[in-house]
Amino acid sequence: MKKIILLTIIGLGIVSCAIQNTNNRMDLPKDWKHSTNIYEVNIRQYTQEGTFKAFEKEMPRLKSMGVKVLWLMPITPIAQQNKKGSLGSPYAAADYTSINPEFGTMDDFKHMVNEAHRLGFKVIIDWVANHTGWDHVWTKTHPEFYLKDPDGKFHIASGMDDIIELDYKNQEMRQAMIDAMKFWIKETNIDGFRCDLASWVEVDFWQQARPAVETIKPLFWLGEFDELESPEYGKVFDASYSWKWMHTSDDYYQKNLPLQDLKDLLIKYSNIGDASMRAWFTSNHDENSWNGTEYEKYGVIAKPMAVFSATWNGIPLLYSGQELPNMKRLEFFEKDVIAWTHNFQMADFYKTLLELKSSNLALRGGDPNVTTYLLNTTANDKILAYIRKNGNDEVLVVLNMSNEDVSFSIQDDHISGIFRDVFDGNKRDFNTGKDFDFKVSDYKVFEK
Repeated sequence: MKKIILLTIIGLGIVSCAIQNTNNRMDLPKDWKHSTNIYEVNIRQYTQEGTFKAFEKEMPRLKSMGVKVLWLMPITPIAQQNKKGSLGSPYAAADYTSINPEFGTMDDFKHMVNEAHRLGFKVIIDWVANHTGWDHVWTKTHPEFYLKDPDGKFHIASGMDDIIELDYKNQEMRQAMIDAMKFWIKETNIDGFRCDLASWVEVDFWQQARPAVETIKPLFWLGEFDELESPEYGKVFDASYSWKWMHTSDDYYQKNLPLQDLKDLLIKYSNIGDASMRAWFTSNHDENSWNGTEYEKYGVIAKPMAVFSATWNGIPLLYSGQELPNMKRLEFFEKDVIAWTHNFQMADFYKTLLELKSSNLALRGGDPNVTTYLLNTTANDKILAYIRKNGNDEVLVVLNMSNEDVSFSIQDDHISGIFRDVFDGNKRDFNTGKDFDFKVSDYKVFEK
């Protein structure tokens, strides 16, 4: 892939950064992926019942909010030997081709998928290929599928004593894993996989598995890895995680890093190109349970960070309850239902962003026709501003990334003409002025 990076520098500050790609790859069977979003569903904690049937009742609400892809955390049975807590981790599978009875039956799941498709959703399921629980059926039928320690015991996965690792040198195991993935496509007609710890599994397995499974139908593949650290995996997956961004942005707020560190990191992500996409998020199941809610991590910039996640090049990813907002850490190995109310305070906020993502061509992720410019402002140490363009379509985003009020102006020729504020509907002519007065937590999103 050939890339062109255009930089304009004044002193040490980047005035504008245009990232363009001459790669013309377009995956037509899944063209929807460029304008989509992902909503992670924690079935266990979503309702008091914790079942597919109970969650199914919530889907019309999520459709109204603009959600496009439902990602379900692992739906397979949980291993009981050496399990954590009273319920165990859904990432410690006991069988790859059965349903966790805690959630319902296979027929319940099929019904939920069919209803999701009727409503216009895509459905992907979590796939845990690196390891299983201690009493997975394979430990009895095919113990040779597993890595072993010198004493012959199953090899415990790094830092997690409730799971044991599979041996990807075993070709029979690889084929059994591929067959298990095919099972869910054939039997339930899901639309893809979110692959847990994808970079812990040899990349050549994914290179083998994807075309084999897609003999049934084209699928969407989200991998849990950061392409800055594992670039070879980006050639296989449609989208990957942005772990480096998440950790750096967390440190930015908690440790007062320079905003320029975030801008420099965005340039590195953009340099990867558009053959794959990044998923941007402020929360997910791991972050919420172990490191805190987005409000613990990001404080006053939580909403600006959410706006960024929905408007930068890639795919926005939301976690169960963010539309409330959910202000608590959810237990991982116990029942801990989201404290739902009838007042979804963040639903309209996310609906505006998700519908803009779906409708404005300037926000297509992984599209070489879209150019993104980081903009120069008179407060470059506090304001993150950028504009994305695709032909006549443009989206301008301005975020207060500081913990103080800021008066500033954008000093950049990439902005001109009349835009509409997507949140209040007012129009603004940027030919007559580019001044802003922002309060703490302020953000603006304009479209042309």
